Amino acid sequence: MRYLVTGGAGFIGSNYIHYLLEKYQDIKIINLDKLTYAGNLENLKDVENDSRYKFVKGDIGDVKLVDALVQQTDVLVNFAAESHVDRSIGTPDAFIKTDIFGTFVLLEACRKHGIQKFVQISTDEVYGSTLKGAFREDSPLMPSSPYSASKAGADRLAYSYHVTYNLPVIITRCSNNYGPNQYPEKLIPLFVTNALEGKNLPIYGAGKNVRDWIYVLDHCDAVDFVIHHGKDGEVYNIGGGNERTNLEITDIILKELDQPETLKVFVKDRPGHDLRYAVDCTKLKQMGWQPQYEFEKGMKLTIDWYTANQDWWKKIKSGEYLNYYRQQYQIS
Repeated sequence: MRYLVTGGAGFIGSNYIHYLLEKYQDIKIINLDKLTYAGNLENLKDVENDSRYKFVKGDIGDVKLVDALVQQTDVLVNFAAESHVDRSIGTPDAFIKTDIFGTFVLLEACRKHGIQKFVQISTDEVYGSTLKGAFREDSPLMPSSPYSASKAGADRLAYSYHVTYNLPVIITRCSNNYGPNQYPEKLIPLFVTNALEGKNLPIYGAGKNVRDWIYVLDHCDAVDFVIHHGKDGEVYNIGGGNERTNLEITDIILKELDQPETLKVFVKDRPGHDLRYAVDCTKLKQMGWQPQYEFEKGMKLTIDWYTANQDWWKKIKSGEYLNYYRQQYQIS
């Protein structure tokens, strides 16, 4: 099977590539990544010489490049996206360009050349916030940030290509991921690395925002599951069933690292900060999929990884890694 994984140098994409290479021997993977600030080839340094794996630096909005790569592809999994809500508030144009137009370019190439499966990696944030219950796959989409709106647009665009052109599209909407190699601007890696450095942990508002957390390898496993067992044109919610407030996450990290509560600092809430995300994963679980990592185990694995790999995240937080790859790959 020949895979094109877009955004494969990022957090979830790199974990997914590792997952595939470990699970399947008869596989070829092309990793297409633009190497913007969150793309990190060190995430894949251990497989860079694997004959089954190839890295291509490029933009999913590059029509000629995408066209050439799709001709070598059986399954396309689109992880490529601008993905940080805070950044989308300041520079929403980049999110529209990558998340919507980039997805359009991928879909057009797949329509032109044919493909066995197109998996659009969406997010639970497209549903918006809810105070009770959980969103089903047929719940209305009510995105409340430029990021989630751009993902909702790509999500529905992918679906339209199934309805209009019979493209074999599957859409996944996953809850918050955590685990190794996550860029340290997101909640868990930021707070773990700050705690390891003895720095403050900035908590938005009162820290009462709730997210459902899933260990990244469970997400990878679910994506693989729907490729083999899912139905074209369907949406599948993916979640870990681990709802925690941001304050609870903070307390877990401080306790695990034996750091004082005085590191907690409450800061002004960001605009449009959704209070609670929750997805109903009954549909996927009835098909036979279940997450394998309990939250306590996943958090310990994650904290241990950042503790043991301080060179990885210190280079990122200092700007050393980004400066190096800007020079090597002429990144603006």
